[in-house]
Amino acid sequence: MRNRITLAAVLAVVALSLTAVPAAAAGTSATPASPDARACGEVRLTGSLPAPPAGMAVQQQITIGTDCKPRLGETRLVPVASEGVSKTAGSASVASAADAGTVRQFKSWNEMYDCCNIRMTGLYTTSQWTTDSGRITTAATDATQAWNREPWNAGWSLKSATKNTDCSGDCGVSRTEAHADFTYKGIFDISGNVYANTHHSSVDLNADGTATCRFDVSLRNTFIGWNWQRGCA
Repeated sequence: MRNRITLAAVLAVVALSLTAVPAAAAGTSATPASPDARACGEVRLTGSLPAPPAGMAVQQQITIGTDCKPRLGETRLVPVASEGVSKTAGSASVASAADAGTVRQFKSWNEMYDCCNIRMTGLYTTSQWTTDSGRITTAATDATQAWNREPWNAGWSLKSATKNTDCSGDCGVSRTEAHADFTYKGIFDISGNVYANTHHSSVDLNADGTATCRFDVSLRNTFIGWNWQRGCA
């Protein structure tokens, strides 16, 4: 049974699809954060990452460039204890349980940041599953969300969130689909109609101890410098 993958394998199977849908610049109610900022309209991004070796995290950043097109960043394999990973990913541990097979843990993060690197919205999953004799005996995945608030009860808000797991035990694969919709009403748009972020994360837990995370994000409007940060550990 194989329960870890090499760096070469991590980089070989990473896939990402980028779609940018141009739109007219937002109105004056959506003031850019800096004089150089420019509205880029609707953007949809999707991609997948494999589980890294135990004690490591795989992560990637996609940034809206000066031409309003997504720029694919380097896929990095880093220790989970490194700065910037431990805050969101925690520690992905693998421990043996003599009477209950092997217990495994897996986490993923799916976040949108603005051009000042302030996290606007995020969707996170935390999974634990037990494998024994080539089967998943128990599996559970939780989903949480985060969003940035501004003074005077303004900023991003969670509109809705769902999570569905298709198998919690006695299966070869346990898949969880997590979804979160966010809206914005604040200093950059007082109407509440300009910005909306939708996050979707899908996690497959396998009986051989491996896992895969897939991500989607849809943004009603964007600016140059906004960036999508995603990863798993």
